[in-house]
Amino acid sequence: MSAPTQTFDLVIAANRLPVDRVVGPDGDVSWRTSPGGLVTAMESVMRSREGAWVGWAGESGDAPEPFVQSDMYLRPVAMSEEDVAHYYEGCSNGTLWPIYHDVIVPATFHRFWFTAYERVNRRFAEAICEVAAEGATVWVHDYQLQLVPAMVRELRPDVRIGWFNHIPFPPVELFAQLPWRRALLEGLLGADYLGFQRVADAQNFVRACRQLLGLPTKGDTISVSRGANARRVRASAVPISIDFVGLQELARMPETQARAKEIRESLGNPDTLLLGIDRLDYTKGIGHRIKAYGELLEEGKVAPPREIFVQVATPSRERVAAYRDLRQEIEGEVGRLNGDHSVIGSAAVQYLHHAYPRDEMAALYLAADVLLVTPLRDGMNLVAKEYVTCRHDEGGALVLSEFTGAFHELHQAFVCNPHDIEGLKQTIMRAIETPDKDKRRLMRAMRRRVADHDVQRWAHRFLENLSHAPERPGTSKAQHEDRP
Repeated sequence: MSAPTQTFDLVIAANRLPVDRVVGPDGDVSWRTSPGGLVTAMESVMRSREGAWVGWAGESGDAPEPFVQSDMYLRPVAMSEEDVAHYYEGCSNGTLWPIYHDVIVPATFHRFWFTAYERVNRRFAEAICEVAAEGATVWVHDYQLQLVPAMVRELRPDVRIGWFNHIPFPPVELFAQLPWRRALLEGLLGADYLGFQRVADAQNFVRACRQLLGLPTKGDTISVSRGANARRVRASAVPISIDFVGLQELARMPETQARAKEIRESLGNPDTLLLGIDRLDYTKGIGHRIKAYGELLEEGKVAPPREIFVQVATPSRERVAAYRDLRQEIEGEVGRLNGDHSVIGSAAVQYLHHAYPRDEMAALYLAADVLLVTPLRDGMNLVAKEYVTCRHDEGGALVLSEFTGAFHELHQAFVCNPHDIEGLKQTIMRAIETPDKDKRRLMRAMRRRVADHDVQRWAHRFLENLSHAPERPGTSKAQHEDRP
């Protein structure tokens, strides 16, 4: 249902709205809540206070009128086909994404892409200001909206502004390649508080402000101005998490456990079921994982039907050339391995290029003996935390790249460097061969960590840190420690 314009004390802004458009058989349009950690986190925050969410509805053209869904006021932002091509696919995912992920593929720099990025960020800022009440808290999310904090501050100096980065923030040596590095840093410094996944990411941002803007920094704060308008911005690590209670309840449901058993049976009840679940993205290390598994097949250390590897690759950014090339490369290698190593009735690699609903994902996690999470660079990787959460039986083993944010929390995982193919092979075999009692001990410890640091705690910590920002002269350091 459409809703009149209102103002709110809490405004969330993200590239996408937390809903997907659904067109029924009779042509009626409805909206369905999207899956995902951010939506879950914000729902938990908004249960205790009314809020608005500003974002794109997912289709080019005029934006729908504001409407209410699941007690959230949604304020859609319009994007033209050109905006989608230049702001989203271009600047966000062709320029910023590669730079922020270690330039695994080369970044592309086009001035007209950044012009579109500025234009769309301005549109978001104006929409935020339209629905923000006097003195509101504004929480901006992710790399697509890095100019928004300063734009909102210019329009509405009365509001308190936070920004959270869901992906890594690069070392200054990589960030410095961006022709628009100054504009991006100044855009982010419009916020009062900046949250990052890892301590290193926050430190990278502070260092970039010092080296590229010449701003004074002390610890995790940056001095933006002096004199009567003195203002300091704080940047620190607040790692994101998942809805532990909700996902565990789903995994415990009899139908989920029955589905997990059915999955194993459909694969011939292998001794070891290995699983990879990723967006089809070049940052996820899927190619390195398949190469390592292929060498284990060639060496006879794994073989179907005794060991089966299932790789779920969720479609992603299919209009971007680098992603189309990646899909072709991965599917070609899977085909080669299956041709060389499959036996009748049992493929060496089960490759699934689909998105799956949450209940099916929970069943897959329960079915898998080993989960392979091997990104080349990742802000967090919530798949690792989802697997740990679903394993209420304390079974399973997690192979985890040291280049994920999750690595800094899940210390009991079987840790690997995905660039080291030989080392990755050895880590996979350790995960397979370690005695079950030892794996249960490791899983138990990881589950405690995720349960204690769930998505609600993440949101609470961020908003607490934002509420105590900006730091002012005379404020004690103790007041600015990350709140539990």
